[in-house]
Amino acid sequence: MGFRCGIVGLPNVGKSTLFNALTETQAAQAANYPFCTIEPNVGQVSVPDDRLDKIAAIAKSAKIIPTQLAFVDIAGLVKGASQGEGLGNQFLGNIREVDAIVHVLRCFEDDDIQHVANKVDPIADAEVVETELMLADLESLEKRVPAAEKKATGGDKEAKILASVLGQTLALLRDGKPARLTEPKDDEEQRLFEQAQLLTAKPVLYVCNVTEDEAAEGNDLSAKVFAKAESEGAQAVVVSAAIEAELVAMEAEERTEYLTELGLSESGLSRVIRAGYALLGLQTFFTAGPKESRAWTFPAGAKAPQAAGEIHTDFERGFIRAETIAYDDYVSLGGESAAREAGKLRQEGKDYLVQDGDVMLFKFNV
Repeated sequence: MGFRCGIVGLPNVGKSTLFNALTETQAAQAANYPFCTIEPNVGQVSVPDDRLDKIAAIAKSAKIIPTQLAFVDIAGLVKGASQGEGLGNQFLGNIREVDAIVHVLRCFEDDDIQHVANKVDPIADAEVVETELMLADLESLEKRVPAAEKKATGGDKEAKILASVLGQTLALLRDGKPARLTEPKDDEEQRLFEQAQLLTAKPVLYVCNVTEDEAAEGNDLSAKVFAKAESEGAQAVVVSAAIEAELVAMEAEERTEYLTELGLSESGLSRVIRAGYALLGLQTFFTAGPKESRAWTFPAGAKAPQAAGEIHTDFERGFIRAETIAYDDYVSLGGESAAREAGKLRQEGKDYLVQDGDVMLFKFNV
């Protein structure tokens, strides 16, 4: 299941530093956490999950394969992008191809690093990008909504539903609010809304880039970004790109000591990766055995056959049942055999809603 998070930001906010640190750190952890470059500006990175290591240790697995996300370093943006200014068309095209937007915002003062607007204001920076995305969506809907309304008057039921839900979105955009604040009233409206593929409907993670000494607690500027995120139903994390760049060259033990000295329990990049994963509404199930222990991504609310399909389409097509052990039971009891003896290995059918952390073995017949 391929999920892509697009990293965006104005010049000199730390976007490239963050992306480079993200990909280089992953490359340095090649033993258990593989990294690969799909294109020059796309990196596949592992989602940190301590549970996988514990499962692998119990199963005595030869290999550990984490679940992954793709991060895309998206081309820069200038005002007027929605009208094709600068790299506008390329920028908007790249945004359409990602599942979520990771927006890097400068939340630090530094006289040696000039800001494109000659002032440090992360909220204003965010609005530059948001405005261009909203203008592009607005232009699209000002054509599509009247067309749907016209069809609806002729008795087209789907057009009536489309006009209703996109009409709500158009009103939000005209009020300067993103499409993701739209509230479809039922599954059909939700389906048609998602099909519209609006730029501002994509979930957003704000990354507040701060100085090294503010990485643990953030600052007044990052606090404003967190308030903005909460008001929009978005998420935010604090990161120091300078710290992340230093961590790249360190061994694992050195890295841990350095973070502890700074009052940090984990790297900012780990928070970004995990927040991106949560932002997309993703969860993890595991498979375990002597050959490998592996984490698999699935959308929250998926049933067992759909989760099986993440491994192979044949597993979903010929699904019979899933042998399932809750993560806590797997670890506390010491693996599959003990869980089976204790009656904690369950036989689940097609309607089972997979839970985050489930350790699963699928039975299928094609």
